[in-house]
This record gives sequence, C-alpha cells and structure tokens, in this order.
Amino acid sequence: MLAFFTKQVELLCEHGPSRLWLVVALPLVLSACGGGGGDSDGGSGGSGNSYVAGVYMPASQFKGQCAAPRAGNTNDHPGTTLTENLFLRSLTNDTYLWYREVNDINPSGYSTSAYFDLLKTNAVTSSGRSKDRFHFTYDTAVWQALSQAGIEYGYGAEWMVLAGAPPRRVVVAFTHPNEPASRLASPVQRGEEVRFVDGVSIDSASASLLNAALWPERVNETHTFTLRSAAGVSRTVTLTSEEVTLAPVQNVSAIMTNSSTVGYLQFNDHLAQSELALANAVNTLLAVRNPNTQMTGIDDLVIDMRYNGGGYLAIASELGYMIAGNARTGGQTFEQMQFNDKNPSTNPVTGQPLTPTPFYSTAQNFSIVGGTALPTLNLPRVFVLTGSGTCSASESVINGLRGVGVQVIQIGSATCGKPYGFYGIDNCGTTYFTIQLQTINAAGFGSYADGFIPQNGSIPAGTPSGAVLPGCSVADDFTRALGDPLEARLAAALNYRTTNSCPAATGFAPNEGLKMQSEFDTDELRGKSMLRQNRWD
Repeated sequence: MLAFFTKQVELLCEHGPSRLWLVVALPLVLSACGGGGGDSDGGSGGSGNSYVAGVYMPASQFKGQCAAPRAGNTNDHPGTTLTENLFLRSLTNDTYLWYREVNDINPSGYSTSAYFDLLKTNAVTSSGRSKDRFHFTYDTAVWQALSQAGIEYGYGAEWMVLAGAPPRRVVVAFTHPNEPASRLASPVQRGEEVRFVDGVSIDSASASLLNAALWPERVNETHTFTLRSAAGVSRTVTLTSEEVTLAPVQNVSAIMTNSSTVGYLQFNDHLAQSELALANAVNTLLAVRNPNTQMTGIDDLVIDMRYNGGGYLAIASELGYMIAGNARTGGQTFEQMQFNDKNPSTNPVTGQPLTPTPFYSTAQNFSIVGGTALPTLNLPRVFVLTGSGTCSASESVINGLRGVGVQVIQIGSATCGKPYGFYGIDNCGTTYFTIQLQTINAAGFGSYADGFIPQNGSIPAGTPSGAVLPGCSVADDFTRALGDPLEARLAAALNYRTTNSCPAATGFAPNEGLKMQSEFDTDELRGKSMLRQNRWD
C-alpha cells in the first residue's frame, strides 16, 4: 500500500465509500516541455533526491517535498522542483496503467507541470486518437470545492465549443437554474450562439481573451456577450461571474400517449448532490399518472447524458440500480477495477484487495443518509441520449447495465471513450490525475476506448462489437429545448421505441464533433473542465 495516499483517499471518502472519478470532462492544457526552473542535479546514486535511469525510489520518499510549501499545511515540507518531479516519476512507475509505455526522462530542468505532461503513453486507439487523452492537474482547493460541493465559478451557462479555432462556433447547451445566465429578464437560452465577447468578434479575438470571458476563474468578473439565436436575432447581455452551484438533474418530465408513459430526465454530472436529485427524479416518475391509461409510473425511460462528463462511480452504480431494480442487479457486479500488472489483486492506492463494485441499492451517504433504500423504476431497458461529451462514469452506466442484460438503446453521437479511472493525488497544492485503472462490467467487457457508437453510426475499423449499441446516430439539435419531444435526439428515441427505425445518420463519429481540451492547441478555446469529465473514486 502507498501509505502517503491515505489522507487524500480519506478526503474523497468522507461522505461514504471510496469514490472513483471515472475521469470525460476536459484535461487542462499543460505547459510545453523544457525550461521552467528546477534543479540541475542529475544524480548518480539512486538513493537520495536524484535521478538514475531505470531506478525508481518509493514515491513516499519524495511526497510533500515542495518547492513552495503551503503556509500552515503540515503535509508540505521544504523541497525543490526536482523532488516534486521525482515524486511524479515514481508515482507513475508504481500506479500508471500503461507505465511500460512511458519514457524514463530525466526530470531535471523541467517545470513540474511540463514534466507531468510527459509521464503518459503516446500510443493511439484503433481510430487514431491518443489512448491517454485524460492526463491533467487541478489546483487542490478548486478540486475540493467542485467535487464535494458542485461549485465552480461562472454564469451558470454551459458553453459548447463546436469549433475551437477560427471560424469558431460556441453555443449555449443549457443553463443552470437561479444562476446569472438564467436570472436575466430575458434568460440566456439553449442554442444561442456567441458572436462577440466584450465587443470583439470571437473569430478575431485571442483565445486567451475568450477563455477568460467564457470561463472566469474568480467571482465578480463582468463580461458582455453578443448572442445570436437560431432564428438569427442578435442581442447583447452582460454577465457577472459568481460561485455557481451546478444542477446535476434537470427537466424531469413525463411524455404521455394513449397507451404508454415515457419518462425523461436530463442528467449532467455525477456529483455528490446527484444522489438526492436522482432519487427525487425517480420518485417523481414513479408517481406519474397517465390520464389516458389510468396507470401510475412509466413504461420507458429516456435519460439524457449527452453533456454528462462523469463523476463519482458510486453515483453511476446507484443510477444503474434505480433504472433496473433488484431483480436484475441484486448480487451482480456493476464494475470491476483492473490496475497495472504490478497490482493484479490489490488496489495500489488504498492497499485493499480488489473487489467488484456492486449495484448499490442504498444511498452511499453523498447527499442522502447512508443506508437509505433507493427507489427503482424496475425497467428492462433504457434509452440513453449521448454525445462526445458523454464520458467516463456516464459510460459506466451504459456498460454496467449491459453487463447484466439490461438493454441500452443509444441515440446520438459516439461517446468519448473512457473506460479508465484514477484517484486524485494531492502533492504540494496540486492534485494530479493520471490513469491508474481500467474497468470492466459483469460480462468482462471494457473495450470502448473509441466510445460507444450507435449501430448506424460511423464505426471505425477494429471497433469491438460490444461497443456498438442498438439505436440511432443523431446530431445535437440546438434549435429546441432539452426535454422537448420534438428535439431531434429525444424525437428519435420516441420514434425508435415504437418503430425500431432511425432517421438518416447525422451524429458524430469518434474523431468528429467536440474536442477534448487536451486535444486543443494553446491558441484554441477550452471546453467543459476536465474536472467534470471523469470518473472519481
């Protein structure tokens, strides 16, 4: 067991069992290689704070030796950039899933952020994408605020970067209730396109200007945006950033016909408060009464995770149970973690034996008292609306349910492709996220590195059959509100459930659509934070 992880794991677990962020939101763009201070000591002995090729001292030897110790933090001690780099080098060799594919580079002469960026594989998937697109860091205090309380800075508007380099295209995907963008006299609406920021065209403005305005890093920043509606009407709004509390579940509703009732819910993030929000949504749908059939409850569920980048794995497990019920999930594995070949039976972070994650039928003490029975819809199938922003823990919902025979019908674009996870490791005020595990379902499947793809979508050569799902490839429809039965993806799901047919394929293939932030050059726009596109433990 790597004892120095204990405090961080306790931090992530204080509300319940250990929580794994199956980290698809968007990685930070790290510094370029070289430069950036640090020590020049190349060392020779391998027994001290030095580098010897192929020799790795225990990561615990370098833990908390900081170039700039945090004031008042008893975990931090005087150190150097080199000791911080040596910690990351040994951590990678101990726990990185693909540690054999990482070049052993002398850490001297690199800034810590630049060196961390080198500590990953350069291999690619069958579609040609980087295998590890999920390597990132976060300021520890910011990470704690978002992961535990669902708080980030902004306006409560989720911007979708459809084109990050000129000619750019940035649109509003949705807004969170009771936040600056939704409190305007004329609230910001889904589908409105950003044309000017602070009076400058998004095509001529620098990426740094646009990033600063779209994703403010503190409160009380004021910016103006010229927005253009789908109908071509332009207007200018002024927004001031606040601490935004995210609404992970929205638009819970029932669509009723003469013979059946279809439930719909928009699920945006696997955050701690999602536990209560999802349980409330399921209870709402259980209580729906169709005046045409005089029946209570729903016959089918459409869960909209097109913008859900992931979060707590335990929340994904709970959702799987709330969809399928005990008869299908009781005693079954939701997901099994697999670490590198140095750790075939033990979790190298917690030191515990590897055991499957079950389908949790009771609350895990995120936002509902632990042990409280969760409600369930007891459905044999579910329709999932997806996009390239559907990642990590969201993909775990799909894979976990399929592993126990629940039919998952996919409507939308290929998902991001992240059957991987990691623990956030704090050192010297930065939390590091490096892929440490792969996950498989009860049937032993976890090979969806290019995402889950609807059966009529564009399927890359070499895609495993288990990653191709029944359903329809349908592009995102920004002309209608989420939850509107006429919105293209929801309409396709409603049609498929009665006809088993699809419209012409229009969704994105794995290499199309929205880019991960790690795939942006530094002169392009960033997107949804990597913090919210992952699987957490």
